[in-house]
Parts: sequence; structure tokens; C-alpha cells
Amino acid sequence: MNEVTQIAEVVPADQNAALLSVIARAASDPSVDLEKMERLLAMHERVMARNAEAMFNDAMNHAQGEMRRIAADAYNPQTRSRYSTYASMDKTLRPIYTAHGFAISYDTADAPDGYVRVLAYVSHSGGHTRTYRALMPADGKGAKGGDVMTKTHAFGAGTSYGMRYLLKMIFNVAIGE
Repeated sequence: MNEVTQIAEVVPADQNAALLSVIARAASDPSVDLEKMERLLAMHERVMARNAEAMFNDAMNHAQGEMRRIAADAYNPQTRSRYSTYASMDKTLRPIYTAHGFAISYDTADAPDGYVRVLAYVSHSGGHTRTYRALMPADGKGAKGGDVMTKTHAFGAGTSYGMRYLLKMIFNVAIGE
């Protein structure tokens, strides 16, 4: 049985410590070839990534278990609908998701003309980050199809909508009474 096979059998019991021990032994052995060392390090990275993702998923499960429906605190007269503002959602959700080791940052990416692609990077203290995406219209059109805003305002509105919808989607939050 070779060293790589031995690692595969040991990894489930105490993944990180066992794998680091084998890597340390291999690194101090001048007869270990570079290719084998690279495979050991790649295996360690895969184990660490898998553990970080498992921690992320477990924390997400616990965070969502604490989250409740969020009341609609605003009214859109154009669509005659009630909704929850980003500020209201953030005020309710941030204390919960940060307590479970999550942080969210937003960005934009290339998008087709008339749209803004909003990205949410959800990182966890365990080392895993997941990216969520929303493609939002940013054409400056109102509910009835007329031009109602500048391109700059349309970009801001599309980004704001994207952030709000992504926050809702990331944590599977229901809005309303």
C-alpha cells in the first residue's frame, strides 16, 4: 500500500491532522518525489475545501432556522404592491447571519445592454465563499414602459433591486404578513 492510498483511508477519521502529518513526513524525506508531494498538497486542499463547504452549509442551515418572515414596510404606488426595503431586511437578517459567521459583499459584472448583473459574495468564517448572481433590468423604463429615469438612475435602481432580491434569495426569506 503506497502513501497516497494510506491517506485516503485515514482522511475521514481526522482529516486535517492526518493529512498534514503525512505531508510533513513526505516533505522531510529527500526520497519523496515532487509529483507525489504535489498530489499530497492537492489532496489536502480538496479536503480543506470540502470541510469549509460543509461548515458553510451547516451554518446556513442554522442561520435560516432562526430567520422568520419579514414584514413588508414599503409601498410601490406604480405597481400597487407592498415590499420589504433592503434596509428593513438588512436590519433583521444581518445580526443573524453574522452570528453564524457569514459576511456578504456585493459587486457588479458585465451584463447585456440595458441590464446590470449584481453579484453577492457570501463568505463564511470557515473559509468557503459562494457567489450568487442576479441579472436585473436597468433600462430606465417604468411600470407602463415609459422612460422614467436616466441611465445612471436605472443602474442604481437595478443594483438596489438586485441586492434586495439576492439577500432574500440567499437566505430563502419570505416577505409579508
